[in-house]
Amino acid sequence: MQVTVVGAGIAGVACARALTTAGVTVRVLERAHVCGGRMATESYGGRRADTGAGYFTVSSPEFAAVVEGWRAAGLAREWTDTFAVRSRDGWSTTTGPVRWAAAGGLRSLVRQLAEGLDVRTGWEVGHVDPGPRVDGVAADAVVLAMPGPQAVRLLDPALAETARAAGAQVWLPSLVATLRYPERTWDFRGAFVNDHPVLATLLDDGSRRGDGSPVLVAHTTAGFAERFDAEAAGAGIDAAVRELLGLPAALRVDVVRWAFARPDGPGAAPFHFGRERIGLAGDAWGSPKVETAWLSGTRLAAAVLGG
Repeated sequence: MQVTVVGAGIAGVACARALTTAGVTVRVLERAHVCGGRMATESYGGRRADTGAGYFTVSSPEFAAVVEGWRAAGLAREWTDTFAVRSRDGWSTTTGPVRWAAAGGLRSLVRQLAEGLDVRTGWEVGHVDPGPRVDGVAADAVVLAMPGPQAVRLLDPALAETARAAGAQVWLPSLVATLRYPERTWDFRGAFVNDHPVLATLLDDGSRRGDGSPVLVAHTTAGFAERFDAEAAGAGIDAAVRELLGLPAALRVDVVRWAFARPDGPGAAPFHFGRERIGLAGDAWGSPKVETAWLSGTRLAAAVLGG
């Protein structure tokens, strides 16, 4: 059996890992020059910051085993179970599941999971045709590990079943700003910001990274992201954080735009795999979390093997 996986985020890499372990020949095609997808890590001034997913949580035994491997290798660590909450009534706190972080950035976890796989980066897939075929190369199955709207763009019109499944997804955009300050004056590790026109989440990257740097990472609302591109948004995000927390202007602001940041609501199934032998996987197939994406890719691999 030969399978082509398009997308080297955690869903695609998890699927490829499970298939390879079962003896399947797998090639992973990724348009970016690195693995990771929205488990993204950028370097600003020689320091890494997570600019996609902010953290991950663990609930299933299968994913817990993977996370324990990351912990044992010194790649991942428990970060916090408490977030601040800012609402119209003021500040409060909420306690939930333990959030995990990675000193080297969340992308390092996907990179570790991809070790030994045939991952071809910088590969812009043009089209997926019946067969199935990817850019003219036949496979026994194809996995599209990406947001549904991106998958639809690749599909031949004859692949109606897969197109319907992918097209049913609705995704929301976000802008993610990394802001550096002269000193750390806030007293939270993470904060949910409710009912705000600009901000949705604030994350203390110094505690998340473990180096104590005075760096905040701000995730914006979808409404703000729909009105601004990354280049124009920095000043507005800086002003919003400054007003909310009483901070001075940031010394540096770097902004990343995600056109498909998160699915608008959980999916009803863990993946899609139909008669066209094209699978869809990712965090839209369930509650939008890192763990959901890993489970989606892993369970899709089992369906490909069983089909």
